[in-house]
Amino acid sequence: MRKQEVRTGGEAGQGRGPGSPAGQVKALVDLLAGKSSQGSQAPEPLDRAPQAPLGPHGDDSRTQKCREALLNRARGGPPPRLTSLLLLEGLTDLQLREHDFTQVETTRGAWRPARSLTLDRLFLPLSRVSIPPRISITIGVAGVGKTTLVRNFVQLWARGQVAKDFSLVLPLTFRDLNTHEKLSADRLVRSVFSHIGESGPAAEAPPKTLLILDGLDECKTPLDFSNTVACTDPKKEIQVDHLITNIIRGNLFPEVSVWVTSRPSVAGQIPGGLVDRMTEIRGFDEEEIKACLEEMFPEDHTLSDWVLRQVRADRALYLMCTVPAFCRIAGSALGHLRHSGPGPQDAGRQAPRTLCELYSWYFRMALGGDGQEKGKASPRIEQVAHSCRKMVATLGRLAFHGLVRKKYVFYEQDLKAFGVDLALLQSGLCSRFLQREETLAASTAYCFTHLSLQEFVAAAYYYAASRRAIFDLFAEGGVSWPRLGFLTHFRSAAQRAMQAEDGRLDVFLRFLSGLLSPGVNALLAGSLLVQGEHQGYGAQAAELLQGCLRPDVAVCARAVNVLHCLHELRHTELARGVEEAMQSGSLAGLTGPRHHAALAYLLQVSDACVQEANLSLCLSKGVLQSLLPQLLYCRSLRLDNNQFQDPVMELLGSVLSGKDCRIQRISLAENQISNKGAKALARSLLVNRSLTALDLRSNSIGPQGAKALADALKINRTLAFLSLQNNAIRDNGARFVAEALAANRTLSVLHLQKNTIGPLGAQQTADALKQNRSLKELIFSSNSIGDKGAEALAKALKVNQGLESLDLQSNSISDAGVAALMGALCTNQTLISLNLRENSISSEGARDLAQALCSNSTLKNLDLTANLLHDQGAQAIALAVRENRALTSLHLQWNFIQAGAAKALGQALQLNRSLTGLDLQENAIGDEGASALASALKANTALTALYLQVASIGARGAQALGDALAVNRTLEILDLRGNAIGVAGAKALANALKVNSSLRRLNLQENSLGMDGAICVATALSGNHGLQHINLQGNHIGESGARMISEAIKTNAPSCTVEM
Repeated sequence: MRKQEVRTGGEAGQGRGPGSPAGQVKALVDLLAGKSSQGSQAPEPLDRAPQAPLGPHGDDSRTQKCREALLNRARGGPPPRLTSLLLLEGLTDLQLREHDFTQVETTRGAWRPARSLTLDRLFLPLSRVSIPPRISITIGVAGVGKTTLVRNFVQLWARGQVAKDFSLVLPLTFRDLNTHEKLSADRLVRSVFSHIGESGPAAEAPPKTLLILDGLDECKTPLDFSNTVACTDPKKEIQVDHLITNIIRGNLFPEVSVWVTSRPSVAGQIPGGLVDRMTEIRGFDEEEIKACLEEMFPEDHTLSDWVLRQVRADRALYLMCTVPAFCRIAGSALGHLRHSGPGPQDAGRQAPRTLCELYSWYFRMALGGDGQEKGKASPRIEQVAHSCRKMVATLGRLAFHGLVRKKYVFYEQDLKAFGVDLALLQSGLCSRFLQREETLAASTAYCFTHLSLQEFVAAAYYYAASRRAIFDLFAEGGVSWPRLGFLTHFRSAAQRAMQAEDGRLDVFLRFLSGLLSPGVNALLAGSLLVQGEHQGYGAQAAELLQGCLRPDVAVCARAVNVLHCLHELRHTELARGVEEAMQSGSLAGLTGPRHHAALAYLLQVSDACVQEANLSLCLSKGVLQSLLPQLLYCRSLRLDNNQFQDPVMELLGSVLSGKDCRIQRISLAENQISNKGAKALARSLLVNRSLTALDLRSNSIGPQGAKALADALKINRTLAFLSLQNNAIRDNGARFVAEALAANRTLSVLHLQKNTIGPLGAQQTADALKQNRSLKELIFSSNSIGDKGAEALAKALKVNQGLESLDLQSNSISDAGVAALMGALCTNQTLISLNLRENSISSEGARDLAQALCSNSTLKNLDLTANLLHDQGAQAIALAVRENRALTSLHLQWNFIQAGAAKALGQALQLNRSLTGLDLQENAIGDEGASALASALKANTALTALYLQVASIGARGAQALGDALAVNRTLEILDLRGNAIGVAGAKALANALKVNSSLRRLNLQENSLGMDGAICVATALSGNHGLQHINLQGNHIGESGARMISEAIKTNAPSCTVEM
């Protein structure tokens, strides 16, 4: 788009001669002031300073008349959705090349994230250093509300509520302009307001004027900016398309603001260099779809709820309901379905699951009844059927040839040319499909109420006409064919649709395919279709469609449309087979072009692909390359374990660089990406504005790859998650990443584990953290930062007030490093989670930890697994837990802890009210330690999870825990795997289960329960309705015992899952 520059004060008064731009505006002023071409006054002197423009509520009578005239035309108020538009930077390739339906389906009904612009700011500068736009374009798919927006805007302006700096607004539609062969700029303005020619005093200065041109996609002649002759005379009559081109170029009325509305594919006729501002009307969101349906059925919420459920049941139909006009068609059709029969349980009344089925119900609604009530034939029914077929033969011919010629607005001469009986248009049936509108030139324009209805009627006409036609229906001259028959015509339609680069025949072909399905034939038999006609061709048509998916054809939108056609035919075997392969992980074996097209189709419509498209372990470079156009619009992509190398990253980089790209998350873990591939991805991050998460773990990008990504992060403002785990970036790579962290303000999660980073890399990262305020999570585990690195990070934590999670697992940190970290923890108020597992922390370090826990009030999760705390260190931490009121999760497993520390922890739990999870597995606390913890559980009301795997607990400890469970009402998880509680312990726990209502998961794996112990537990579940999962594996139960116990659990606790 054209970039607007700062306007200097002297520019406004330059060049006011009659042939200059200002002189041309003067001609428009004269016209608006009521002067005739003969009686116009002499032009103003060149040195005359311009007067102040008329205010929005000036006392000029003509301006007031214009307001009144526009207000009289307006009706209704703007819906909330149309009070703001999305500000765009230009059109995407998808918008320029594809059918409106394809645009909605490919983007999954989601609208581009963009700045919102309210109507009152639509024509104002975006900043203090910019000027108002002269040429503005608002785009929107068919049926989204462009004309409604314009009418509402005009009404609001006439009331003085928006665009108050415009003194005049001149709204025109291309439906009006199409009635003229030639037109001058003078007549263009006069066509809006008939009173403009009245005599009256001249305005002393030009009013600020807005010219609205609504519906560029309905212009009968495409705008051609490269071959249009320039015209600067506002009184010269030229072709309408040339007139519009000259106005947009600024050759005519250069100071008049112009607002054009259009469907996206046609808006590209206006060169981007001439466009100052582009906006888009967004469609419905989920709540607005619901509100629309409720508004359609205000007195029957049960009906609106039922319709909404049916729409949601089919993702493809639901996506299209983001278009308001389609949503109303769907609501009308489904509402009629609900009222017209006994209900969806009737096999003949199943809710529609294809586009053609939905529109067939809409057609039946248009009839005002089924036309085949109770299966009885009658003269009236035959008469209705005859009139239906006559309507299709007339309107259908008009719709079909209009579609082929890209003509969507028709006038009386068009209707006569196609033999349309004007009297037929007065019927209620036609009014459901065709709308009539009077133009400003006192002629009548007709158009189908929605583009899809024109396509449906065109398909129905083609379907019926192909029975008798001996020539190609698409050919203007009627070329005869030696071979006749429906399949020949169907093949012609499929080939034409595949060759149409703009996709204008895609939905037509879907409807044509759908008319072959038995369900649609049954719905329309006797009214629109002949019972059983063409029904033997379904399988052949499906094979013909699949034949269009040749190996040399890339998976483009046309190929995906073939799968939509197969869906309409109810031939879903191909798509279903690929979907099952995706779910089972066997997609790699499906390598044909048909499978690729089906995969692209599923990426759009499959519920499984909505949140994440998992294509791991199944893609080659060739397949990925064929899918690139569809991958653009996936929200989340998982491409792990595909052996992708650097050339594939070049391809993905091109996708991520595209302005169409909607990918938010992409995982490329465990491929073969080196620094060259990382550089390709980094280049895309410089321009990408959608990606928020990039996972590159377990590749080989090295320090140079890290540098490329880091340089991109200095500029990128959207990426929030980056994983470089296990990429051998070493200290040099860490330094580059640290430099990026110092400048970046959006990255919130960074994974750098397993990268051979030492103290130097940790020091550089720490220095960056002193400046960074956005990073929330840093995983630095499995490196070698040692105590020096820990000390550097500790200094950063004293300054940094943004980091919430720090993972330093397995970093050779000893007591000295812990002491430094705990010193920082005494003052830090943001860190929530700290992982120090698998280091070398002894009881001395534990004392520093305990001291920090006594003063810190923010840390919630502390992991000290696999250190060297022993009883002494654990006892110190237990004393701190008594006082601490913030910690919720404490991991102490594998720390050589015995009964003494368990007793101390038990005493702490009796006082602590914040700790919800305690992990002591792999510590030999024995029965004595278990009994101490059990005593605490009788009083504690906070702990919900207790892990005591492999803790040397026997029957006595289990009995103590059983006694506690009989009293405790908060514990939800108890893990006793790998102990030796035996039958006696099992009986004690079983007795507790009879009265306990809080426990949800119980793990008794490998506890020597035997058959008797397991049966005790199983039978006890009859009185327990809270347990959801129990593990009894490794208890020497035997197959027969396992069956018996499984049956007992199914009987006693059917909602409980048992593992044996």
